Amino acid sequence: MSAQLTAPVSRKAKFQDLGIRTASAAVLIPVALFGLIMGGWVWALLILVFVVGMLREWRALSHHVPPPRTGFLLAGLPYAIVPALSLLWLRMQPDTGLDDVLFLLLVVWLTDIGAYIVGRIVGGRKLAPAISPGKTLSGAIGGLVIGCLAGMIFAGGPLGILPAAVLSVVSQIGDLAESALKRRLGVKDSGNTIPGHGGLFDRLDGVLAAAPVAALLAALAQGGLPLWR
Repeated sequence: MSAQLTAPVSRKAKFQDLGIRTASAAVLIPVALFGLIMGGWVWALLILVFVVGMLREWRALSHHVPPPRTGFLLAGLPYAIVPALSLLWLRMQPDTGLDDVLFLLLVVWLTDIGAYIVGRIVGGRKLAPAISPGKTLSGAIGGLVIGCLAGMIFAGGPLGILPAAVLSVVSQIGDLAESALKRRLGVKDSGNTIPGHGGLFDRLDGVLAAAPVAALLAALAQGGLPLWR
């Protein structure tokens, strides 16, 4: 009887932050897609708003660092600006820009969703317990598989698997790096830019890591052809 009573609570606890993730996605995804589809100055303005927001968060995080804080503050510039420039450059490509950024965002978002769902359902061995106790090896593999499937479907064939795999792995590394930074600073969230749901770095860590790699892949693909060609 007791096991039957506690099991639903346990399952509910596994997905206790699902509401936060859903609410964040409901705000960020439509805004990002609108700016991306519009392109031009709308996309540039949206990127600028995100950069300013992230730099404000970084400045607030610096208060958790013992002085002098100059090195930490300066490190925030490339962390926010390099991915921003990568996203701008990708979108500027006249024939492939929209597809490349959509490919990037789709792979990163579905990697994150897949890792979350598979990790909560399957559980098992922790991926990096000293950095992020909630992440599991099963979740990382599940996120990778789902990210690769998303890339393959978007690209219309198996050529999408390899770039999707690269971006999926890099995005998960970015997620872990941001978790390690927060643990080092002793904070739960990077900020409160999204009220009740944390900061921009919390929600964009995978994109921040994967965007420069996506730009590099596009540049290597004969100067900006679709990532999967």
